[in-house]
Amino acid sequence: MIDPTTPEQFAKAAGQEAARILERAAAAAAADGVTSATDTVVSEVPYEAIIEAADRHGCDLIFMASHGRKGIAGLLLGSETQKVLTHSKTPVLVYR
Repeated sequence: MIDPTTPEQFAKAAGQEAARILERAAAAAAADGVTSATDTVVSEVPYEAIIEAADRHGCDLIFMASHGRKGIAGLLLGSETQKVLTHSKTPVLVYR
């Protein structure tokens, strides 16, 4: 029996959940007549993977969310969003 708490089982479950989320997002885009592409990347350096995926797909915009915090903390962006903004040559739109 394989323990579902092993790193391999976690990675498999996370990949399956990512596929479900991306499938729903692609279906919603298609329902609104928007052409989209999905990509799943596993990386220890998320901001680099985001930029590389945008370059690979020829994206003209990267859309990211901030943490959604309020008050003083709300003035700060998430660290990965900040890194993408700093390093990407592709324009980045941040949703708060």
